[in-house]
Amino acid sequence: MAILVTGGAGYIGTHTCVELLQSGYEVIVVDNFSNSKPESLKRVTEITGKEMKIYHLDILNETELNEVFIENKIDAVIHFAGLKSVGESTLIPLKYYENNIVGTVQLCNTMRRHGVKNLVFSSSATVYQPIVKVPIDETATLGPINPYGRSKMVIEEMLHDLVDSDPSWHVTILRYFNPIGAHESGSIGEDPIGIPNNLLPYISQVAIGKINQLHVFGNDYPTIDGTGVRDYIHVVDLAKGHLSALERIQAVPGVNIYNLGTGKGYSVLQVINAFQRASEKSIPYKIVDRRQGDVAVCFADTTKAKKQLDWQATRNIDDMCTDAWRWQQQNPFGYVDVKETTIASHH
Repeated sequence: MAILVTGGAGYIGTHTCVELLQSGYEVIVVDNFSNSKPESLKRVTEITGKEMKIYHLDILNETELNEVFIENKIDAVIHFAGLKSVGESTLIPLKYYENNIVGTVQLCNTMRRHGVKNLVFSSSATVYQPIVKVPIDETATLGPINPYGRSKMVIEEMLHDLVDSDPSWHVTILRYFNPIGAHESGSIGEDPIGIPNNLLPYISQVAIGKINQLHVFGNDYPTIDGTGVRDYIHVVDLAKGHLSALERIQAVPGVNIYNLGTGKGYSVLQVINAFQRASEKSIPYKIVDRRQGDVAVCFADTTKAKKQLDWQATRNIDDMCTDAWRWQQQNPFGYVDVKETTIASHH
């Protein structure tokens, strides 16, 4: 089977490409590299020893996207391409709505034109209303509180409408909790541009000395140690979840929604401690005010994925931190060309 992976050069995309190639799928990647680097895909090929077809294009460009479908016989699409920073989405909401929603409309139009009706969509736990009841299952009330989450929710609703209008579509929506960690080889991992928005890349940049200290937002939550509790999932477990979804996509008609998480939460301080163990470095941090919109505790009920997809996360917080640290040590500057670094050091 040939799988089109949009946004395949990104953090979750690359790890999913590795799993797909190792399971014998043919992989076609489209990416505009606005938030990723072509180097990441070279590494995927090195890890797997298998080639992929790579197209440098934007899914908003329907003409170029159409060419990809003309040139390849595609069986299913895994759709990662999208902007994903919660903070940035509040500053440039229109860009998020255009890129995420319009991009998905173009993609679905092109798929329909070529009779490709199997879609696995990368959604997010940010679509849920910030609630106090945990664990969160797939029937929990939706109510995202930022433009990024709202863009994901609109796409989900649109996919329901699409399937209602044409039941020959098979759509699986995966709502991720907090992906962290890296491939065990250390050669692919999370490479945020600028200052990281997420906890783990931030901690690892503090550990390697790129950033002085970590800010912990609030220590007065009703949790084990006062800091926020989240469901962190190893990116490789998450990638394997996409394979399980893909293998079963034809089995169940309509739209199917699954949470992908571990089903348990770790506090910010627990994550810091796990990272200190993994890296044998101390992580200086400072407690600052709570962030607006943050909830005390958020973790997934993963029963449905376990039952219907026969999938569950197997890696624990220590595995996640060990793998993230290996990636960070091997790639202190992320995916830079060796040429780039040597030139930089000569100035």
